[in-house]
Amino acid sequence: MSLAVVVSDTSPIRALAHLASLDLLRHLFGEVLIPPAVARELGRSLSGPGTVDVLKLGYIRVETPQDQRRVQEFGRKLDPGEAEALALALEVHAEAILIDEAAGRAMAKQLGLRVVGVLGTLVRAKQRGLIASIRPLLDRLQNEFGFYISASVRAEVLRLVGE
Repeated sequence: MSLAVVVSDTSPIRALAHLASLDLLRHLFGEVLIPPAVARELGRSLSGPGTVDVLKLGYIRVETPQDQRRVQEFGRKLDPGEAEALALALEVHAEAILIDEAAGRAMAKQLGLRVVGVLGTLVRAKQRGLIASIRPLLDRLQNEFGFYISASVRAEVLRLVGE
C-alpha cells in the first residue's frame, strides 16, 4: 500500500541512487514530491555520488512551496533543500517526509510530520519483498557513500528485518 503524498529531501534520493535502488521509491510511495532546491542539489555532483536527474524519473515531481516566509524561517536552521522540503510537506499535507539529517528530522517531528529516512525505506522494501537483504546495502551506504549509521541503529534495522 502506497502513502498518499510523500516529500523528499536530497539525502534519501542520493543514497538510493548510489545503491541503484531509486525505483524503490516508486514501489513504496508512488509519486514523490521534491522542492526545487532539492532538485538543484541532486543536479550538483558531490565527491562520489554524482548527479541524479530527477526530470527523467516519472515518479519524482518537482513542486515549489508557496509559503516563502515559512521557507525562510526554516532556512535559518536548515539547508535550502531541507527548508523547502519541510515547507512543501506541510503545504501538501504529506503522509511522510523522507529526510535523514538530524536537524531536519528533529524539526519535521516538531512540526508533526511523519519522518522516514533511507534506512526506513530499506526496511519497508525488505518487508514487502522488494529487496532480498539489507545488510549488504547498509555496508555499501557506510563504506562507499560515507553514510553514518550508529551501531545501535544498524542492529535495530537488522533486527527489524530478521537479518
